[in-house]
Amino acid sequence: MEKDDLLKKWLNHELTQEEFQAFKQREDFAKLTQLSHGLKHFKAPELHTENALKSTLNHIDSIKPKRQWFKPLLRIAALLAIGFCVYYYTTTQDTTTKTLIAQKNNINLPDHSKVTLNALSTLTYNKHSWKDNREVFLQGEAFFKVAKGSKFNVITDLGTVTVLGTQFNVKQRDNFFEVTCYEGLVSVTYQSKNTKLPPGHTFIIRDGKQIATEKETAQVPQWLNNESTFKSIPLEYVIAEFERQYKVTFITDKVDTKTLFTGSFTHNNLDVAIKSITMPMHLSYSKTKDTIVLKRE
Repeated sequence: MEKDDLLKKWLNHELTQEEFQAFKQREDFAKLTQLSHGLKHFKAPELHTENALKSTLNHIDSIKPKRQWFKPLLRIAALLAIGFCVYYYTTTQDTTTKTLIAQKNNINLPDHSKVTLNALSTLTYNKHSWKDNREVFLQGEAFFKVAKGSKFNVITDLGTVTVLGTQFNVKQRDNFFEVTCYEGLVSVTYQSKNTKLPPGHTFIIRDGKQIATEKETAQVPQWLNNESTFKSIPLEYVIAEFERQYKVTFITDKVDTKTLFTGSFTHNNLDVAIKSITMPMHLSYSKTKDTIVLKRE
């Protein structure tokens, strides 16, 4: 049996007769016996328990072997402490989902609300505080189906959308901010001004100005069906969305990108999508690898 094991059993008065005879052969047996006898009659003076503890520990440190049996327990305690810190850190951090070009992603939030994230978008929320604060941060575009419950906020760089339980779409790209309500009631806060949106109504801010819109008749945004649609939107915004859905770059030096566009393009066929934009605008184009050059006819 190891010496440390004999020492532990001796301290707990658990040695057999045979083990005690072996324990007596230790070089430090006399010191250990003397220390044990002294401890039996030891009584710490009032208000000096700290000094007594230090004295006892100094005696134990002087006993060889210096490696005490309780050191493995200290290692275990340290590992548990580190594990707790890692667990706490990872479970209280924000959860972030990002999409790439031509990618969409479905996200299930802690309250079973559902989010579909459009291409090149980012959604961030905190699982740890979700019960007390249903709040997400959005960069890009997403469609929300919010479970009924407490207030639900979608925060963007340009404005905040607040609901209790509904279906709506939020798009925030550079200086473009658009919110469309498909079910329930949506509250949009922009520059401290609050606007209520019933189903079918849209709120648009473009380059700092609010834009009037027609009533939306679709049940969901068309990009969920792999088609981007636009109503009187400058061509530059249409092209930017095109580049998010396809891995291409447009050269537009020879066209007026401020011209308004109404129409749509598919996400599933590059050639068809290009023609869907160029033909209504009376533009011609040339394509080289991943570059598309637009020209006036």
